Amino acid sequence: MSVEPYREITFDQDGDGPPGQAALAAPARQGVSDLFLLAHGRNGSPSGATRLCSDFFAPFPGLLAPGAEAGYAGVVWPSAVCTGEPGPDYRALATVLPEKEPVLERLTDLLASAPAEEAAFAEFAALLRELADVPGAGGPVPAFLAADPVEAYGRFADALGPELPEGPERCRLGAREALRQAAYHVLGRRAGHVGEYGLGPLLGEVARAAPGLRIHLVGHGTGARLVAHALRGLPAGARPVASVTLLQGAFSHYAFAARLPHAPERSGALRGLQHRIRGPLVVCHSRHDTALGTLYPLAVRLADGPDPAGADDPRWGAIGHDGVRAVPGTVAQSLAAVLRTGVPGAGCVNVDTAEVVRSHGDLCRPELARVVVSASGTGRRA
Repeated sequence: MSVEPYREITFDQDGDGPPGQAALAAPARQGVSDLFLLAHGRNGSPSGATRLCSDFFAPFPGLLAPGAEAGYAGVVWPSAVCTGEPGPDYRALATVLPEKEPVLERLTDLLASAPAEEAAFAEFAALLRELADVPGAGGPVPAFLAADPVEAYGRFADALGPELPEGPERCRLGAREALRQAAYHVLGRRAGHVGEYGLGPLLGEVARAAPGLRIHLVGHGTGARLVAHALRGLPAGARPVASVTLLQGAFSHYAFAARLPHAPERSGALRGLQHRIRGPLVVCHSRHDTALGTLYPLAVRLADGPDPAGADDPRWGAIGHDGVRAVPGTVAQSLAAVLRTGVPGAGCVNVDTAEVVRSHGDLCRPELARVVVSASGTGRRA
């Protein structure tokens, strides 16, 4: 590990884990005033999560102001789902979804050997719904899982690129992408649950044990969803979180909105939770993140028919692609401006990181470390 003191907190899929309050409160007894906590995104094995934390936190000691005493922690949660890009790793899927192994085995067989016929795709679609635990008729379903499978998989193939082969093989590649998106749906739901019922209550315990400790939450991809939902899980009156930085967050850019622009009677899933942060909510986004800019909105909107509003309809946008939306008072800044003058001390702040973030996995950049430290208020002054 590149930094000390460092602690690691591991949760299972239900948000349960070994008692972590003592581990996180211990640095405060050692004179630590600020604790940086990173939640990894999808494709994170336990050993990979530790390496990620080591690489991401490595620049921090050199960025802190003289006298600042920081500790570090990693949140490890079961997300080793699709370790092989661009296609899913089915063995990894079965590792974290053992109860779905027969479903995964049949899905794998269909992709590998079944004829590309309508009946095979219908079976594949039914298995995807079972994988994602989609309720029966009348229940809410992820949009792309409710769509006509041949049409949906063809459109996933279109989104993957015009260089794909034509004919049945193209549809099969689209089906493979649909499997990956179904796995990410499961991951997103799990991340929110772990955040709300695991990390949030744990932070409340830490606040009671070490009331002076300032906690800075950082999440990448689906891990950004986890730390955001941890705000919902904080006990009433507990405010240990001093800043939150979301790096390429894989959830809706309307999540914090009090009213959705296209449906004013509805609000975002995390409405108003930014007010549980003592400092800023910093949202780092990049237009180069095609996973969030192309495939994420496609997966969300596929059941809506011919897209009368167009493919760029903002209803389906991801927060990691274009920042938080529909929250009055949000400040938008370039990365260069933030590195020059710092992050505002409160409120929602969108930071365009496209100049250094060229893909969804582009995380361990010293510039992003500087953004996190600036948001914490512990950085060196220019």
